Order: sequence, then structure tokens, then C-alpha cells
Amino acid sequence: MAGEQRELTLRFLAEPTDVNYGGKVHGGVVMKWIDQAGYAAAVGWSGRYSVTVAVGGIRFVSPIRISDLVTVRTKLVHTGTTSMHFAVDVMARDPGVNQAESGLRPRLCTHCVIVFVALDGVEGQPTPVPSWVPASDDDKRLAEYAMKVMELSKGIEQTVERYRGVAHEA
Repeated sequence: MAGEQRELTLRFLAEPTDVNYGGKVHGGVVMKWIDQAGYAAAVGWSGRYSVTVAVGGIRFVSPIRISDLVTVRTKLVHTGTTSMHFAVDVMARDPGVNQAESGLRPRLCTHCVIVFVALDGVEGQPTPVPSWVPASDDDKRLAEYAMKVMELSKGIEQTVERYRGVAHEA
């Protein structure tokens, strides 16, 4: 039911086809996982087909190795009229190590904010999504963080457009 699934977690093993010659997962593969988890979360929240419109603040913190158990966690942190912003954490750990015995925790590998827009089923136009209002201090902090990340991304877009305009004039 729309407006009820705020969080989504996907888990899987990093496969040989996901990695480069150094045995680490390609950044593009990680971005694909983020997009897939974000899409599932957006559809879960909106109840509608949704499309990616932006990814902001993506950081590759730690590599993911072949056979790592990967967890992609999404959490809705802001809604607009038709948009949904999700904080995404990609974590990984060696599945052969007993977490409880070793005390090892999954390591953060990638983090970002991804934004989706819900579309109507007729003309493919943006359509309203259920609103979400932050209640806890943590939720308010995450909502503020998402908006700052997207503001920075817009600033980068504007800078790129200015440089593109200069390049076309030359």
C-alpha cells in the first residue's frame, strides 16, 4: 500500500561478473544496485512506476570484493509533490566470518542520496506521491541532509551548463 514502505533492504553476493581485474566491484555495478534498490523503494512508497531523476553526493568509501555479502539499504528522507528522496547505504562484509564471534561489522562502502519521480500510468507525466513528514530528530537531520546534497548537485549542474555554454561559443 502506498505511503507505508519507508525503508527497503536488498542483500546478495558480489559475483565474479561484478568485479574488475583487481577483484573489486566496478563502481558502475554499485550504481546499478543503488538504482535498483531506489526504484524498488520508490515504487514501494508511491505505488507507481517511478524514474530516477538525480543521484547526489555519491561517495565510494571502501571497495567491495568478490564474494562479499552486500547490503543496500534505502530510507525515504524527503518527499516533494511528485518526488521521493532516499538515503542509500551500501555495506559489505565477508560472509565466511561469523559476525557475532569476530565482532566485525559490515563496512560502509558507498553512500548517496537518490531522487525518483512517480509517473502516472497514462501519459508518463509526474504524479503526486504520498507525503512524508519527519517526526524524530534523526529524521529531520536526514531530510535536511538530503536537501543540502541536492542543492549542491544543482550548483554543480549550473556550473556545468555555464562551462558548456562557454565551450559552445568558442
